[in-house]
Amino acid sequence: MRFRALVKIPVTGSVHLRDVARGDLETFLEHQLDPDAARMAAFPSRDREAFMAHWTKILADQSNTIRTIIHDGDIAGNILSFQESGRMLVGYWVGKRYWGKGVATKALSQFLQVVKARPLYAYVAKHNAASIRVLQKCGFIITCEDPGSSRTSEGEVEEVLLKLEVGTPE
Repeated sequence: MRFRALVKIPVTGSVHLRDVARGDLETFLEHQLDPDAARMAAFPSRDREAFMAHWTKILADQSNTIRTIIHDGDIAGNILSFQESGRMLVGYWVGKRYWGKGVATKALSQFLQVVKARPLYAYVAKHNAASIRVLQKCGFIITCEDPGSSRTSEGEVEEVLLKLEVGTPE
């Protein structure tokens, strides 16, 4: 069964995925240090040492699927799938200068062609309407409005749990 997206994905420029290179981590670090991006993701920024240690662990785990998002030849962000609490999750981080250009939607659509595991889940801060919309465009549905909350330096953040049951976007 194939999922046919109802919304056409408007992308300004080309988007493709490739394996993560060690040199990409510097750009990923810059992206997650942006205060607006950290607030939107409801995820606290890590300092260089903590960030590099975290990514060393991610890259070492062979069960993860990890890609760098390239937009018009530049590193626009990253996308990955990983196991947590018995669920296969997907997560992504796109640099602020690439927001609103369809980059995240196109990258997720391509990533779902690589990661065949279903169901696939994503946790998103409830206030991050743009990310929720990206996931919905790619076939995810909201399964729980408040599965819990994340603790950030700014307090509790409500989350939304989304799920992709079957299929992949075309």
